[in-house]
Amino acid sequence: MWLPCGGTSNYIVTHFRRRLFKAYFRDLGRRRCNVAAFMPEAAGFDGVSDRSALQEFSVSNSESFWAAVARQRLSWIRPFHTVQDCDLSRGEIKWFVGGQLNVSVNCLDRHVHTCPERVALIWERDESGSEVKVTYRSLLEMTCRLGNLLRRHGVKRGDCVTIYMPTCPLAVASMLACARIGAAHNVVFAGFSAEALAERIRDAQSGTVITVNQGVRGGKVTELKKTVDTAVQSCPAVQQVFVAMRTENPVAMTARDVAMEEEMLKEDVVCEPAAMDSEDVLFLLYTSGSTGKPKGLVHTQAGYLLYAALTHRYVFSYHDGDVFGCVADIGWITGHSYSVYGPLANGGTTVLFESTPIYPDPGRYWEMVQRLKINQFYGAPTAIRLLLKYGDEWVHKYDRSTLKTLGSVGEPINTEAWEWYHRVVGDGRCPVVDTWWQTETGGICISPRPSDADAEIVPGMAMRPFFSIKPTLMDTEGKVLTSNDVSGALCIAQPWPGMARTIHNNHQRFIETYCRPHPGYFFTGDGAYRSKEGYYQITGRLDDVINVSGHRIGTAEIEDNQCAAVAESAVIGYSHDLKGQGVYAFVVLKNDVEVQGAALCQQLNNMVSKKIAKYACPDFIQVFVQRLPKTRSGKIMRRVLRKVVERDLDGVGDLSTLDDPTAVQEIIQESRTE
Repeated sequence: MWLPCGGTSNYIVTHFRRRLFKAYFRDLGRRRCNVAAFMPEAAGFDGVSDRSALQEFSVSNSESFWAAVARQRLSWIRPFHTVQDCDLSRGEIKWFVGGQLNVSVNCLDRHVHTCPERVALIWERDESGSEVKVTYRSLLEMTCRLGNLLRRHGVKRGDCVTIYMPTCPLAVASMLACARIGAAHNVVFAGFSAEALAERIRDAQSGTVITVNQGVRGGKVTELKKTVDTAVQSCPAVQQVFVAMRTENPVAMTARDVAMEEEMLKEDVVCEPAAMDSEDVLFLLYTSGSTGKPKGLVHTQAGYLLYAALTHRYVFSYHDGDVFGCVADIGWITGHSYSVYGPLANGGTTVLFESTPIYPDPGRYWEMVQRLKINQFYGAPTAIRLLLKYGDEWVHKYDRSTLKTLGSVGEPINTEAWEWYHRVVGDGRCPVVDTWWQTETGGICISPRPSDADAEIVPGMAMRPFFSIKPTLMDTEGKVLTSNDVSGALCIAQPWPGMARTIHNNHQRFIETYCRPHPGYFFTGDGAYRSKEGYYQITGRLDDVINVSGHRIGTAEIEDNQCAAVAESAVIGYSHDLKGQGVYAFVVLKNDVEVQGAALCQQLNNMVSKKIAKYACPDFIQVFVQRLPKTRSGKIMRRVLRKVVERDLDGVGDLSTLDDPTAVQEIIQESRTE
């Protein structure tokens, strides 16, 4: 190119540079504007110009990230002075130290000030088509009346109230009423037996229980009040039982029983909220452990609420005006975080689902989606696998055009179920977020979203860590695996606000379970695979805990039987097409026992149903076992039993540590003859 002089050349270069810089800063400003619209707090984070940078900032500048989010998204009575004071190696976890707030105020009062008639709860009763809508104003009044009633009956700050109720507005009000007056709540799944309920009441040291006369689920009535009556006979600390009426059927009332709804009407609709420290206990929730004794995990006020709210908004892309449909029972952590606290903290409309996926027919979920205009649907892989077997017609029968996001929770979802969920339920247009988290984590830790709208989602993988979560994989020697395309024990390398603080009355067990296996890291008890792309896939439990339909059951809980005919037993989990994992029991009978196998199996199942719950009953019981494979120290080799059940005899491995390796051959032979 011919140029008449050098000056012109310099002019062109300078002009080009100016245009380039202008374009660069214009694009940078646009990206900053986009990320600030996505998360307003990001406007104050140095160097954060897009979502990828936001994720990196949240991990490397965790304190700054959570401080900004906490100040923006929670209403404080007194501001915190220290963001976090944590030492994972010692199990010491404190967030937002010095701050005071009230959780019920954050979930109710502040929304009543701005949108009192917005629907807070849609109670999808067992009877299809009979939903009940509760506004924020009504829920606040219900909560205040109940809070005043509890106070009048002596419930005070620091007490623990056990709630044994189906999923319903009064159950939510009971949780929030406890939070309002400073009492902790201990919600027990209403499918648990009297014995399991009593154990949790005693461990929580509850003096007060809240229940209903009867439960209704799948067209069947359950006698919840009678279960409570049986349970409290072995709970001398229980002074009072508040009884609400789910059905019109009267139940026998004793001197300690209180007709809850009648007494609530006598109370004022204003209840002064207690100023709670950030680290005061909000609730206990019992989960199974490998020792056989359920552990009461402790979650506290500010950190848990903030984490539940943030994950609810960003994992599911929840926006004001959406209807959020989490179909989990409130007796589980999913119900706590994503039916109650997360949505209500965000001022959302949340569905309370009382029924089952197939009552009155396999179209129940999708008819509900059409009728309630649900935008985000969050369910369990077990239910998805069940509905898949009924065919596509039950889904296609109903309009699901309001759906924007589909979620999966409780266990890893298999590829076939994921693809059916995405293709049939979501019409191929709704992202499916396969979420990984635990009771211990308080909220979702790994999920495909939040990420860019066009970011890939791999079926069956949880994929990406949430803000500030730093997953780490450990090898069998406790060394950090830094490369990709590896599997190991899943740990989290730094604390986050939503994590459990301790095990009730047993902090040493908390340290030994979560902090000691890999000092300086939180050990999840799960194994995981990290792909070549850096995505995470959960591979299952590493301890003696079985995940049945998303419910964790310790093998020791089932093995701890009282059957006179049984000398010893071993329980393992095995792959189950519908439930994810099934329960397989090996039973050794006493020498002098003469009993039919079918009769004994029924007896053992009845025992497990009575002691724990029906979902814990073994799917298969191998009763003609002479002895169990054990190490020389007496430990049952469940790894070997699992390989036998899976028919992977080549994978049994080294048997030299067994006291008598021939025990394995005997079990293999007996399993072939049954």
